[in-house]
Amino acid sequence: MDKTQFFEDLQAKFNKAIENSPAKDIEKNVKAMLGQGFAKLDLVTREEFDIQAQVLAKTRAKLEALEARVAELEAQQKTS
Repeated sequence: MDKTQFFEDLQAKFNKAIENSPAKDIEKNVKAMLGQGFAKLDLVTREEFDIQAQVLAKTRAKLEALEARVAELEAQQKTS
């Protein structure tokens, strides 16, 4: 038996032992409690955050362009 197969077999036995032990129930309960706790918080998903970051970047770029245009128009007005 090679090392890879040995470790895969060991992992499979370990996973089977955990599934049949109280540890699996504890894991489920902890996940449920964490899920309830997170549901109470005002959190957003990573996808929502990334979308809003993109919107902000576009808005910032438009604002900078507008600021440059206003400065240009003010400069033209002063020379007139």
